[in-house]
Amino acid sequence: MNKSTIWLTIFSAVLIWSGIEPKDSFTWFLEVAPALIALPILFFTRKRFPLTSLAYVLILIHAVILMVGGHYTYAEVPLFDWIADWMGSERNNYDKVGHFAQGFIPALLAREVFLRLALVKPGAWCHFLVCCFALALSAFYELIEWWVALMTGEDAEAFLGTQGYVWDTQSDMGMALVGAIASILLLSRWHNRLLANLRR
Repeated sequence: MNKSTIWLTIFSAVLIWSGIEPKDSFTWFLEVAPALIALPILFFTRKRFPLTSLAYVLILIHAVILMVGGHYTYAEVPLFDWIADWMGSERNNYDKVGHFAQGFIPALLAREVFLRLALVKPGAWCHFLVCCFALALSAFYELIEWWVALMTGEDAEAFLGTQGYVWDTQSDMGMALVGAIASILLLSRWHNRLLANLRR
């Protein structure tokens, strides 16, 4: 079984589990939609613009995070209910994991595209633009949540996942920025080696 088959098997298995009796079908669709959109894009670019193995693994992790959040809704993931109880908090913070990933993983993908297409050289400007991309993506996602809420009213409450926190939008974008910075600090050297191998 090759890596692509393993990747697709995990993706499909989690997607099927996620779609079986989700907490809220409308929220499930909204949450897993980015993963479903990414799948054909990855398929059609796999030969013309194959990504590093690290990028594919991170995309799969992000898809799983979305599917788990879609199945339970982000405010009701059981493990994070337990963590909230243990910490004496009333808030389920699984959505913050999702928004951290929303910065951490797209940051690496942006870095890969920027460097491979020679849009920017490695270094400080690359890091800055990667963070800008992650923040822009996070802000655009918050706008999508707002538009969905305007169009559907109360049906979007589980999708928004604010849980009564007035600064939820700002903290979501803050987590994405933290994720992007962490991605740069933790993965840049490893990513450089993988990019060099890909060029060869």
